[in-house]
Amino acid sequence: MMMHNPMAYMANQAYRGAATSVPPLKAVSMLLGGAITFLQKSLAAQEARRFEEGHEYLLKATAILRGLSHNLDFTRGGAVAERLFQTYNSVIVASHRAFGRPHVRESFRRIIAALTELREAWEYVDATVRAGKPAPADSARMG
Repeated sequence: MMMHNPMAYMANQAYRGAATSVPPLKAVSMLLGGAITFLQKSLAAQEARRFEEGHEYLLKATAILRGLSHNLDFTRGGAVAERLFQTYNSVIVASHRAFGRPHVRESFRRIIAALTELREAWEYVDATVRAGKPAPADSARMG
C-alpha cells in the first residue's frame, strides 16, 4: 500500500482518524482547510526564501490531498468521485510545478482559491445534509 511513503501514510492515518471522529463531510472540509493552510505557509516560507521549510509545508498539503484522493469511493461516487480524483491530482501536480518558480505567488493563489471553493462546496453539502434536505446520492462517502 502506501507504507513506503511516510508522509502519505500519515495523511492516510489522519484522514481515517478524522473520518471516524467527525462526520465524513465535516472531515473532508477540515482536511481541505488543512491543505489550504499548509499551502499558505509554504508560500510565505518561499517568499521569505526559506525553501526547505516551504517544501515541507508543500509536502504536508499534498499528502492531505493524496489521502483524500485515495479514500474516494468510486463505486458509489461515480463521475463525481472521478472528477474529485482528477482535481486533487491536478492540484498536487500544479503545486509541485509552481514551487520555487518566479510566478509561485500567482500559481499558489489560484490553487488556494480552487481548494477554498471546493471546501465551501463541501460545507454547503454538509449544511444541506444537516438541515435534512435531500443531498446527492450518498455524498457522505465521497472524500
